[in-house]
Amino acid sequence: MALSIGIVGLPNVGKSTTFNALTKAQNAEAANYPFCTIEPNKAIVPVPDKRLDKLAELVKPQRILFSTIEFVDIAGLVKGASTGEGLGNQFLGNIRETSAIVHVVRCFDDENVIHVNAKTDPADDIEVINTELIMADLQQLEKRIDRLRKQAKGDKKIQPQIDIAEALIAHLNSGQPASLFPDRESDAFIALDKEMQFITTKAVIFAANVDEAGLGEDNDHVKAVRAYAEKHGAEVVKLCAKIEEEMTGMSDEERHEFLADLGATESGLDQVIRKGFHALGLISYFTAGEKEVRAWTIHTGWTAPQAAGVIHSDFERGFIRAEVIPYEVYVKHGSEQACKAAGQMSVEGKDYIVQDGDVMHFRFNV
Repeated sequence: MALSIGIVGLPNVGKSTTFNALTKAQNAEAANYPFCTIEPNKAIVPVPDKRLDKLAELVKPQRILFSTIEFVDIAGLVKGASTGEGLGNQFLGNIRETSAIVHVVRCFDDENVIHVNAKTDPADDIEVINTELIMADLQQLEKRIDRLRKQAKGDKKIQPQIDIAEALIAHLNSGQPASLFPDRESDAFIALDKEMQFITTKAVIFAANVDEAGLGEDNDHVKAVRAYAEKHGAEVVKLCAKIEEEMTGMSDEERHEFLADLGATESGLDQVIRKGFHALGLISYFTAGEKEVRAWTIHTGWTAPQAAGVIHSDFERGFIRAEVIPYEVYVKHGSEQACKAAGQMSVEGKDYIVQDGDVMHFRFNV
């Protein structure tokens, strides 16, 4: 499932360091100067899921396969990027190709780490990025509406598209992202968004990058990010990219002990991955057998045949039924056989909507 999350932010806020830690490899150069990332780095990372670990503990398979998600490290944007400042607007195109955004915001003070705007001001930093994203959408839309007006001279059916585009232009010009457009649920807007891939309709997760001292109680910078996110309906994850990167070489046991010493049960990056996965509207269902325990990625609301098709197109084409055990029920009884004996396995047809965590077995015939 080709869905990706772009990591964006001003230069020197910790994007590449976050990416290095996220992928558990030094795939992006982290340096103390702007624009050290020129080509977008991409990596596929597993989605942490303790439920899969628990199923493996019960089934004892030969291997465990987690759901995955793609992250893209995109070069830092600066004020004026939409008009070619910094490294130009090619990176806005990189963002447009992603399905969601992790916006890394610097939330620490350090005179030894250059800040592109001379001082740390999270709210202002966020606005700089958001303004450039809005301007990029606006420029693209203005080009599109010019073409629509020419086409409308011979086709009156195009007028509704022009009307929605003009209304959106006025909205973007007010400094508001397309995600807050009043008519965003209309068919006309949905069709336009599908065509244009507006950057500012994408789900956003703010990653508040703090120093080690900021991992405890929120500092003023983190509070500012949380206030902004709440106002715009976005999520926030607090992390220390430097520490996350230091943990990449640790064993799972060492990592758990290290997190415990910090008073945490889950790393900031695990939260970024997990929340990013759900921001894309994705869920996982499981298959559990001796060969493997595996998480399969599907969209929320998919039916059993659609979910079966992720394993193989024949499963969807020849779908007969799905045998389903909710995760909590499976863990309670300890095995598929025990669930069957307790009458806790349901048989579902083509209209069944798969739930997050369902343990499933498909019957098909082609």
